[in-house]
Amino acid sequence: MVKSPRILAIGGAHIDRRGQVSGDYVPAASNPGTMREDVGGGVFNALRSTVRRGVSASLLSVRGGDAAADTVSAAIDRAGISDLSAVFLDRTTPSYTALLDRDGELIVGFADMALYDLAFPKQIRRAKVRAAIDAADAVFCDANLPSAALERLVSLANGTPIFAIAISPAKIVRLHPVLDRLAMVFMNRREALALAGVDTGTTERGILDGLRRAGLKSGVVTAGGNPMLAFDQDGAFSILPPPPRRVTDVTGAGDALAGTTVAALLHGMALRAALREGIAAATLAIESASAVPDFSAATFAAALALVPNAQEVA
Repeated sequence: MVKSPRILAIGGAHIDRRGQVSGDYVPAASNPGTMREDVGGGVFNALRSTVRRGVSASLLSVRGGDAAADTVSAAIDRAGISDLSAVFLDRTTPSYTALLDRDGELIVGFADMALYDLAFPKQIRRAKVRAAIDAADAVFCDANLPSAALERLVSLANGTPIFAIAISPAKIVRLHPVLDRLAMVFMNRREALALAGVDTGTTERGILDGLRRAGLKSGVVTAGGNPMLAFDQDGAFSILPPPPRRVTDVTGAGDALAGTTVAALLHGMALRAALREGIAAATLAIESASAVPDFSAATFAAALALVPNAQEVA
């Protein structure tokens, strides 16, 4: 068990816009709805949950020289995260815009994130980053990093466990060159299919076998309200998430699951127990209208009590 664990996150921290349709979604037409804006990003969303579960955290991201950058900086500070990010005054801060149906399910996402591809490979080489990796008990990254940056990161980590978030089916394949050196990858079913190189009709066992063949030692595969799959050196299992009391917004739920699960692992829990905590956090995120859901002790305990125990996958 690690005392006072410290984690360094490297990846997305950007403007996150979510537009939700008020009625039935009509393609290729004007749809009435609402738009809200928060600060999001794979590792930033996850890190907010990690910090709230008792882990000290630092974040390296990149942003532009615009007003959006100030918004991102302020959000990182409010979350109690040490900010190691680089600012490019002549660039635009990355953003992600999601269109949701009235039930909160994603219709389409639009990622304006060219700065990540441009800047991360060089940022990983900074002496400040190497020192931060050396001081960390674990590293969190996401597939917003291009493969060159990921390969540099794992070489610098030198055995420090690295946890990764998939981001999208298109981006998860960036993890291929480093899969055998990652402690765990968090992904949804579509991302898992892309990483494993299997088709949509593949069974649960077939997906897990494909991920192992690809070189992954441990992973978590979410599937909305269907059972989550996970595996590590102790075997494979599934957990059925409890139905939320209401669905406000599914965006960020997977990141909350990842961040909370990693925090539990760093506090010494086995994956089966840690993932139950992650599912509780994801449920609270889905139910919350805020980008920062209620993680008070009583609320979290009540959510955790509804999460069933793991079932072994034959």
